[in-house]
Amino acid sequence: MGGHITVLGAGSWGTAFAKVMADAGREVVLWARRRDVSESITSTRENAEYLPGVRLPAPLRSTSDPRRALDGAHTVVLAVPSQSLRHNLTSWRSLIADDATLVSLAKGVELGTLKRMSEVIADVTGFAEDRIAVVSGPNLAKEIAEEQPTATVIACRDHDRAVALQRACTTGYFRPYTITDVVGCELGGACKNVIALSCGMADGLGFGANTLATLITRGLAETSRLGAALGADPLTFAGLAGLGDLVATCSSPLSRNRTFGARLGRGETMAQARSAAAGQVAEGVKSCSSIRELALRHGVEMPITEVVHRVCHDGFHPREMAGALLGRQTKPERER
Repeated sequence: MGGHITVLGAGSWGTAFAKVMADAGREVVLWARRRDVSESITSTRENAEYLPGVRLPAPLRSTSDPRRALDGAHTVVLAVPSQSLRHNLTSWRSLIADDATLVSLAKGVELGTLKRMSEVIADVTGFAEDRIAVVSGPNLAKEIAEEQPTATVIACRDHDRAVALQRACTTGYFRPYTITDVVGCELGGACKNVIALSCGMADGLGFGANTLATLITRGLAETSRLGAALGADPLTFAGLAGLGDLVATCSSPLSRNRTFGARLGRGETMAQARSAAAGQVAEGVKSCSSIRELALRHGVEMPITEVVHRVCHDGFHPREMAGALLGRQTKPERER
């Protein structure tokens, strides 16, 4: 894939993904909302606020001017939080070339509309679904920026477009796979944030490996149920965009959602946990509500998501989580 690639959003994951593509030999422009961030990247080759100590390669340029960033871009990577994607993309739409490929790094379900991120992109831009791709998997930004070996999934209905994107971000430390199941890829990425919140709460409460494994496994089960209801390929949830992303996000202290949940489990209020996050967005705090509503709309039972929503939005205390989950009616592990 030739031409210049623009990444809109210079947070930790946007910066790390921009670095990956620059390391793959692509010309990359990284847009930062704040001018001081873009100027710092240009002068020091480092995003000190989000990825301190990580040297950014020369092919990566930065600007805070969206017009400059998007001028001539053949591929536009959207790396802003899921709940602000629509607002941001609306302001950028007129600057994006009509023949561009759009790539979403955001993981969530939009509040109100209950749309997945690719649906939001299509809604705002009018682009056909086969020109919109999503990236998901066990993608902890700091580890990728440090060039620790990892893999990811690029999902697009147009397989050839997914392959072109795959070539644009393959490096010696970053291995992308392709699939055409956009629905499964996006639901795996969105739901894992909610399950990670529950795992963090359990850790904050002092629970151990059995509880963590139970939440991960049953979280995967409820994600798969929702995916089946929305037409996803069940095998997607056994892969990198499902199990892989879930394990990484639920287990690592680098996970913002797990860390946020742990603060709640230790007794912090929502306000205290947000303050401690220092501007880093725990996507699952908002997405738990939209995913819950999506599940209710389709008649899908998602008990972990329900409990996380109650903790984050209804004043439910994390210590009541175990009782709410274990007190449910017993049943077979797999429904017949």
